[in-house]
Amino acid sequence: MSHFLFLNASTREPGHVGNSETLARHAAAALPAEASQRWLKLAELDIPPFVDLRHTAGSYPMPEGDVKTLLDATLAATDLVFVSPVYWFSIPSPLKTCLDHWSAWLRVPDLDFKQRMAGKRLWVIATSGNREKAQPMLDSYRLCAEFLDLQWQTPLWGKGGAPDTVLGDAAAMDAARHYFTAA
Repeated sequence: MSHFLFLNASTREPGHVGNSETLARHAAAALPAEASQRWLKLAELDIPPFVDLRHTAGSYPMPEGDVKTLLDATLAATDLVFVSPVYWFSIPSPLKTCLDHWSAWLRVPDLDFKQRMAGKRLWVIATSGNREKAQPMLDSYRLCAEFLDLQWQTPLWGKGGAPDTVLGDAAAMDAARHYFTAA
């Protein structure tokens, strides 16, 4: 059975749905009924800044609080979906902080994070003003997938900007209906 974890990286104010989430929810509506879905809005979690201890302590303790919730959800997922608007040609800060914590999880004794991530599928649903400006962010995500031996899925991109802009992107909305067909 598939377990989809949607990591929403938007920083829109609470109660406001961004274009990436709109596109992702449209895609998720077409998932098979037996596929479970969990949605986490990263900006609403208490995820502290990452502190790099690799060259001093060398290892990290098991995380606590919201970071542990995020770790558990990540490991339980068969499919990770980054719901990611493009901010300044790059990864939104809530998701970048999450990925930085993956560095710590690689060094938690007996967690075997890298081995447990191998084989999971990584999907990206992104929106921006134009597709070309999304490429640096998408390349970063692909490199993360390669490092952890995740199965990289072709990203779904749609036109973003002001709220609901993506609804006018007929090609993206149509592609969303079929995005997870391999799931």
